[in-house]
Amino acid sequence: MTDEPAQQAAFLPAESAALTRESTLEDVTLPFKAFLRDAGKTNNTIRAFNSDLNLMKRYFGADATLGSFTATKLQEYMAWVENGQGEGIPCSAKSYARRVTTLKVLFKWLHENKIILADPARPVPQRSISAPLPTILSDEEVDRLLAETAHRRFADKNPDARPELLVRLLLDTGIKKSECMALRPSDIRREGPRPTLGVRRRTARDVYKERRIALNPDWLEVLDEYMEQYRPPEHIFNCTARNLEYVLTDLAEAAAIPNVSFELLRWTCAVRDFRAGMSHEDLREKLGLSRISWRETGAKIERLAAGTEQPQITQISQ
Repeated sequence: MTDEPAQQAAFLPAESAALTRESTLEDVTLPFKAFLRDAGKTNNTIRAFNSDLNLMKRYFGADATLGSFTATKLQEYMAWVENGQGEGIPCSAKSYARRVTTLKVLFKWLHENKIILADPARPVPQRSISAPLPTILSDEEVDRLLAETAHRRFADKNPDARPELLVRLLLDTGIKKSECMALRPSDIRREGPRPTLGVRRRTARDVYKERRIALNPDWLEVLDEYMEQYRPPEHIFNCTARNLEYVLTDLAEAAAIPNVSFELLRWTCAVRDFRAGMSHEDLREKLGLSRISWRETGAKIERLAAGTEQPQITQISQ
């Protein structure tokens, strides 16, 4: 899965075919949003980019033509953004960096598809932000967590396979919360030398993209126990995401671990796989990240694997 503009050129939304250098910021709004959706951007990212585009309209005017932008104009615009947009409220470093990113994604897309002759955003400097490293579980904490899930799975009274099913799934696959909640029994392929899990993503044009992730064969035994206990009618987890978050919180408390969440287990999975020798490309594909997103995420995983910093909570890119 990728969201690099250069690789998306063949999948431009139909509305963009009518764009020229004389088209306006208003004209480009809907095609740009469609491009972002097809590139696999999350709804939150699309809303943020759209907000940045609206800010550009406020400064330049919605009728500003695409061919009229220059590097100087964009740098003057970013100075206005940084200095509080005329309201005396300084822009945070994170917001500034995102708005530069919006410029670069927009104009690179327009340039690579020959709507404008040159990319005026290319010279605009992007300032790096030192983001904190995420939290991961130590091997000893993983052992304590799995000991607690096993205790509940094999309890003499009311045995429950769900906690072990959930924790092992997240530790082995690194899938996101939304992907976990969408899983169906039909997504699991048992045949072949090793079982796999299919994770599907629906694009804006109703095209499904799937990546397959290897499963630990022992997990299937836990799954069968769970299916017998819960008999879910459609999705594997027939409850809300909040219910599963409560399960993880309860496990963390019982195992004397400060915090256990979907995101923490996703990062832990990534670091464990990297330490086990998984290549950058295989890990990127397993996590379902674009090459652009991987640049920062891969660097953080390397640092966490090396134990070069005290980790703090953050999020893997979508």
